[in-house]
Amino acid sequence: RLTTPDTEIPSTIMTDRMTPFMTSALLVIALLGSVSPASALFKAKFEEPAAGDAAAPSLAASPSPSGRFTVTLDKQYVPVIRNNRTVMYKTAYFGNIYVGTPAQTFTVVFDTGSGHFIVPSSKCLSETCALHRRYERNLSSSAVDIDHDGNEVASDVEERDQVSVAFGTGEIVGEFSKETVCFAHSGLAPEEEGLVSAANASTLSPDCTTVRVVFATEMTEEPFAAFEFDGVLGLGLESLALDPEFSFMGQITRLNKHMDSYFGVFVSHLDEVSSEITFGGHDPRRISGDLRWTNVHRPELGYWQLKIKGIKIGGEPLELCQAGECVAIADTGTSLLGVPKQAAQHIHWLLARNVDGDPDELDCRGHPGPEIVIDLGDFQLTLGAEDYSRPAGLRVVTNTTNETQFICRAQLLPVDEGPALGDKAWILGEPVLRKYYTAYD
Repeated sequence: RLTTPDTEIPSTIMTDRMTPFMTSALLVIALLGSVSPASALFKAKFEEPAAGDAAAPSLAASPSPSGRFTVTLDKQYVPVIRNNRTVMYKTAYFGNIYVGTPAQTFTVVFDTGSGHFIVPSSKCLSETCALHRRYERNLSSSAVDIDHDGNEVASDVEERDQVSVAFGTGEIVGEFSKETVCFAHSGLAPEEEGLVSAANASTLSPDCTTVRVVFATEMTEEPFAAFEFDGVLGLGLESLALDPEFSFMGQITRLNKHMDSYFGVFVSHLDEVSSEITFGGHDPRRISGDLRWTNVHRPELGYWQLKIKGIKIGGEPLELCQAGECVAIADTGTSLLGVPKQAAQHIHWLLARNVDGDPDELDCRGHPGPEIVIDLGDFQLTLGAEDYSRPAGLRVVTNTTNETQFICRAQLLPVDEGPALGDKAWILGEPVLRKYYTAYD
């Protein structure tokens, strides 16, 4: 979900969608700090790096004694410029992943809003692909080329089954292979890695699995040329993928009996403190209390989707969600707060405020504004102006009076999810994830 301020359709769309597979899931929310899918949130706990920690390698995966693996995420800012002025930044968080045998290193966005693992192929010769590392099929002894149904095909076949995956601002086309994917480098010598096949690769290390991968042969310039990461690792539920064997978390849970089936995401609001994703559990250092779990709503759709009981803006109920028909999707690949398209203009109006001062010197994130309170039943999520505001304000001149006003606005993503999710879907993107730790089971 590599969104820009002007994007209106943030969801991943498979053009060749298979019948959804039923799953159970939980989502947990903890203010940063069942066996049906669940998710949880809690208040995030931000810790300054301890003395001596500054030398820790970026983008590295590190195991803990409990069997969890934590991948450190790098952050990239891409400026959005209007009239020679930077009005905001697009952001992306990405970390290392290792593909094939011997391991080939790629940087990926860990995206809870999509269902496939995608990296560029050496067959992609476009200028966009040339900016990134590309997977070399002939260098891996563990690769098995497959068709759409998972049947093995010869590696020298020229005409291959392909899939097209559309993101909010771009698209890729790719071929399928079954391949070994790991959080960390194996540490084996090249001659030892050369003995590994797809059949036994996932047994070498608890941080590896065998999964079907989409190797992109075409990638659009927008958004992939602007960002440094190579690909996307989808962490949505299995029903969001073409087949369960495309599901990274599904595969690593099935094939690795020593790893718990959930992961936690910590998005830091400080550049000095790295963001992280932890597999096999959550990182208790990053929260200041217990996780609050809730069942995922309609997991057959594949999204980490929550039922919203109601929403208040500035203390007043939002009529759109009063009947309890709104839903929210926790999406680590979206950089903004997504709001239903039908209500976007009204919500913008509710969150706008007049401020005094020089617009070229003020940061709207520092000026008070109405709170957004999202009621999830047993707990509430609260966002302030510092969370949702565009940094740069807007100068408005009234034609009739020539009066000038300076207005601070929200940066929101209009969401039109179509018939599956309905027209009352919200997306809990980076503004929520910076404030709340999220875990996904």
